[in-house]
Amino acid sequence: MILTVTPNPSLDRTYEVPALDRGEVVRATGERVDPGGKGVNVSRAVAAAGVQTVAVLPLGGAPGALVAQLLDEQGIEAAPVPVAGQTRSNIAVAEPDGTLTKINAPGPELSDAERELLLTTVGERSRGADWIACCGSLPRGLKPSWYAELVARAHAAGARIALDTSGPALLAALAERPDVVKPNVEELAEAVGRPLTSVGDAVEAAEELRKAGARAVLASLGADGQLLVDASGSYFASAPVAAVRSNVGAGDSSLAGFLIAGGSGPHALASAVAHGAAAVQLPGSAMPTPADLAPDAVAVTAEVPLTRVLTEPAA
Repeated sequence: MILTVTPNPSLDRTYEVPALDRGEVVRATGERVDPGGKGVNVSRAVAAAGVQTVAVLPLGGAPGALVAQLLDEQGIEAAPVPVAGQTRSNIAVAEPDGTLTKINAPGPELSDAERELLLTTVGERSRGADWIACCGSLPRGLKPSWYAELVARAHAAGARIALDTSGPALLAALAERPDVVKPNVEELAEAVGRPLTSVGDAVEAAEELRKAGARAVLASLGADGQLLVDASGSYFASAPVAAVRSNVGAGDSSLAGFLIAGGSGPHALASAVAHGAAAVQLPGSAMPTPADLAPDAVAVTAEVPLTRVLTEPAA
């Protein structure tokens, strides 16, 4: 079972449009409404693969009730933490060329009591979990050290932690030695405080995160592929993508694929890339099913192309 923790969930509306013209009336050609937030997306991808998952998340107001309903309809067990504020609603606008414009609301501010209840609920529901995936931004009311506290409590209970966050929250949590962290290339550059222009730069940055405490680093390099750096070495994987339809939740799908496959080593990296490549070819934040995957198309190597220039360098 994979338990997910989403401190700042959302109700996500995705519109597909011919073009996004500012100041004009734009008529959508497609629309999706999904339960959102990085951890929620991980649960959705895990459930789509037929693996048991429980989603822990604070929910409030009518948007929160709809998130819970949508999770139930997708066969995902939710462990909601009631909060006074309303769950945020996010909007994404997808254009045919793959350009995605996102408007993310800030979300409610959690009280001290709600903060503690969230931690307590994770502890209660984590018994028997193979992994705990802690994902996304922190809502107002939670300090950057909140994830660090969660990692410490989870490790004390014998659980393995996958952490997908960024900025001060990521840096603070490294001291508690999360089992795997999953930054994208921009978040990786932010964490080490310098630009990353090549795969070799990304490897060096990942090694710095390991020295700071992360046991393994699963880094998304965008169109170039993904990188895994752990105690056994460095691995690089990529897969062809015919056309990008939407990258909403693609990184979350990748993390789900990694954890489903055991959460370590080249085999798990290959699963991560297969899930991510499938996700970007689906509409909105749809998660891939096993039928959408093309595992034979994934190439994994320990001979990392260090000199390859990144298609999308991170400043």
